[in-house]
Amino acid sequence: MEYNVINEYVGKRLDIYVLDILSKTRKITRSYIKKLIDEGNIRVNNCIVKSGYCLKQYDKLEINIPEDKLSNIQPENIPLDIVYEDDDIIIVNKEKGMVVHPANGNYNSTLVNSLMYSHKDKLSSINGNIRPGIVHRIDKDTSGILVIAKNDNAHKNLSLQFKEHSINRKYIALVKGILKEDITINLPIGRSTKDRKKMAVTYKNSKNAITHIHVLKTYYNSNVTLVEATLETGRTHQIRVHMSYINHPLVGDKVYGKGDSKFKVEGQMLHAKYLGFKHPRTNNYIEFDSNLPKYFLDVLTILDKKEES
Repeated sequence: MEYNVINEYVGKRLDIYVLDILSKTRKITRSYIKKLIDEGNIRVNNCIVKSGYCLKQYDKLEINIPEDKLSNIQPENIPLDIVYEDDDIIIVNKEKGMVVHPANGNYNSTLVNSLMYSHKDKLSSINGNIRPGIVHRIDKDTSGILVIAKNDNAHKNLSLQFKEHSINRKYIALVKGILKEDITINLPIGRSTKDRKKMAVTYKNSKNAITHIHVLKTYYNSNVTLVEATLETGRTHQIRVHMSYINHPLVGDKVYGKGDSKFKVEGQMLHAKYLGFKHPRTNNYIEFDSNLPKYFLDVLTILDKKEES
């Protein structure tokens, strides 16, 4: 679809304009529009811009909405490890290999498919039918703690906490190479100009990203290091991109590293272990912790034995 900017929209934000014209024919959210823009599906004068781009006279917009196979998401009876639940939130310990919500190429067996079976009509509606209740994501091959919103008020409150970076998030990762001391990585992240499916450290169309790395254990005989990564910001693939950039990619990461057949793991060794935030209703600080999954512990056991030999 192509649109030419007319006088009444000159000076308006791109995302506001797109929301205005598309909402006339379909149910659509501003967050979904931002996603389309970030992924290059909405361009201005054939260029990728930010959501807040200020429209100019005679700007030409190209809008490509991916084929909507997501409008009829089916509930599926998939067991979930629910750590905690009340009237406002659900805390899920997601297993490795599960996609959080349906997207191109992954329409079934997601966390959302499961939630729609067990909590139908009990999830926030802010993100529509595609991502009901989903406030944030972790990657398919990342395991660990997620918070789900059961109503719109909880969703808005949690989203604001994420936006303000006041939520405490800690991950456990196994990375290649030996790290001898704690480090803080402060490098901006944006979509790669070479591969739109990947993120990268870049100063073009990027956002600030800060990751604090704490060394837990070094495995000299295997040339890997176990670390705890604390996110000060929450960019897509942040830990994976930052660690790869400093030449310590995550073990098993085929996208930002080279994978690791010797450990026989599929996907990056990354676990969202800790999540702390203010409860959206009571405003009391609460926190949740999850144990490392069995596959991760099995690899650490092998590494420990190799160190002792």
